[in-house]
Amino acid sequence: MKLGILIFRNLRRNLLRSILTSLGTVVLVFVVTLVWSILAFLQAATEEKTRNLKAIVTERWSIPSRLPFSYAATLAEGAARSPQDVRPLDSMNWQFYGGTVDPEKISRESLIYAIASDPRKIPTMLDGLESLPPDQEEQLRKDVEKLAATRQGVIVGRNHLTALNKRIGDRFKLFGISTYMGIDLEFEIVGAFPPGRYDGLAAFNSDYYLNELDAYARRNNGRKHPLAEHSLNLVWLKLADTDAFNRVAEQIESSPSFNSPAVKCETAASGIASFLDAFRDLIWGMRWLLAPACVATLSLIIANAISISIRERRLELAVLKVLGFRPWQILTLVLGESVLLGSLSGLASAVATYAAVNWWMQGLKFPIAFFDAFFIPSDAMVWGFCVGAAASLAGSFLPAWSACRVKVADVFSKVA
Repeated sequence: MKLGILIFRNLRRNLLRSILTSLGTVVLVFVVTLVWSILAFLQAATEEKTRNLKAIVTERWSIPSRLPFSYAATLAEGAARSPQDVRPLDSMNWQFYGGTVDPEKISRESLIYAIASDPRKIPTMLDGLESLPPDQEEQLRKDVEKLAATRQGVIVGRNHLTALNKRIGDRFKLFGISTYMGIDLEFEIVGAFPPGRYDGLAAFNSDYYLNELDAYARRNNGRKHPLAEHSLNLVWLKLADTDAFNRVAEQIESSPSFNSPAVKCETAASGIASFLDAFRDLIWGMRWLLAPACVATLSLIIANAISISIRERRLELAVLKVLGFRPWQILTLVLGESVLLGSLSGLASAVATYAAVNWWMQGLKFPIAFFDAFFIPSDAMVWGFCVGAAASLAGSFLPAWSACRVKVADVFSKVA
């Protein structure tokens, strides 16, 4: 108990050095928390589930996937051909569309990439929307009802509302770009996605998109749009467990209905992992270079601060030995000061990061693949405490070891 009180008092002796060391710990733990939060989210997204999992059906031999919309109804049933076949619990079609509000000056702010689908599937099939807070869940339900009732309605992410300087109820027009050239759509904003993961997404009714593809042929003397026969990009299927997935995947891939073009069925985790291959080097660098570098830098900062403190306190340490302090007690005293300072600073940094990112910023805006925002998990509190404590322990061990080996005779001979 007395040793603990002495540790607390020693931290206040050179308050400026303690504050500067704490600030260094706070900054580096902040960076580590952000990096680990992103990595933890991506790991969870690519982790295979055994129950209530999702599967993705895409074109087998082509990227981007483009399937005939006639595949949709059969795929929604898991290509079941007999009463004994397994059927998905739910399904959702995705038809991609890309457009700009300013065709004369295309910029990142003017671009919107949206999905056309059945509005009723949005709350049940988009990850993260099935477990919203009650107020957000109720608002999303109302927005989906408006979307289903409004032919040209659209639900947009918060980033689009800001970039377009629009509000719910406003209208805007999108001019198709690239492969969507010639398909121009007019929308009325009927709602916004809850803040977070879908800030950069927009969703509208697939009936409107299909009607506009048909209208293109009428405006061009019967010449169909290049996407008219291949407007379906992928189909999401919700399945009860791994066994159900294996059976549905076999039904789909062996079905004669999907020969031209052929399709493949994989778990959502596998599909996302494949999509993230383009970011493999970035993720590897974050995991094995950036985070370890921050921890190593933190250890060096603490080692430097403790070493300076030990050099200044050699006379004090010699006096402690004369008073009967044993080497292990001095070692514990120095290590305790460092670990206490590092762990408390790390915990404070993690708590502040959690509050700032999740509550104030409404998610960390760091787009990777189709993930627009990341949130700090509650586990970050433990990460911050442990990283601060571990880095402090590693950085202060050698200075503490030299402190407990101080020779009384040498110190007093220099004083004399």
